[in-house]
Amino acid sequence: MKIIAFAGSNSSKSINKKLVTYASSLFNNAEVEILDLRDYQAPLFSVDVEKEIGQAEEALAFLEKLKSADMLLISLAENNGNYSTAFKNIFDWCSRIEKDVFQKKPTLLMATSPGGRGGKGVLEIAQSNLPRYGADIKAVFSLPSFNDNFNVENNTISNEELDNELKQTVSNFKF
Repeated sequence: MKIIAFAGSNSSKSINKKLVTYASSLFNNAEVEILDLRDYQAPLFSVDVEKEIGQAEEALAFLEKLKSADMLLISLAENNGNYSTAFKNIFDWCSRIEKDVFQKKPTLLMATSPGGRGGKGVLEIAQSNLPRYGADIKAVFSLPSFNDNFNVENNTISNEELDNELKQTVSNFKF
């Protein structure tokens, strides 16, 4: 089984990338590839730019990575209650190439934030929106108060209850 995992952030210190990396380590007998959205920074989408350059190479490459997966593991950053610009931009480019961006792949959708809501705003938007673009969301996990609940030195969730919740989510994940 091949898992493509990524954070919906282009921050070099992304807490969502830390979460998605930890979560991916919980899947046994899986080949995991963790993508970095900084490697897929296409020009800011507009129909004018699309008319000028055609399909963005970064979007084509990102779609190829998604196609190679048996499962997707996504941890979305929340900016002002919505997708980060980095995620929204590559998503917009990809959706112009192929409507089913996420290609009906079983998906574990996650988010974390420094605040107590743990990215629930962006998760609500994604749960409503991403299935229309081929995301087969099988489970959702939110990690609130990242700085209090994640040990960055060990790359693990330090809150035992939340750690067990994620481990249970992974063990019950249906393909």
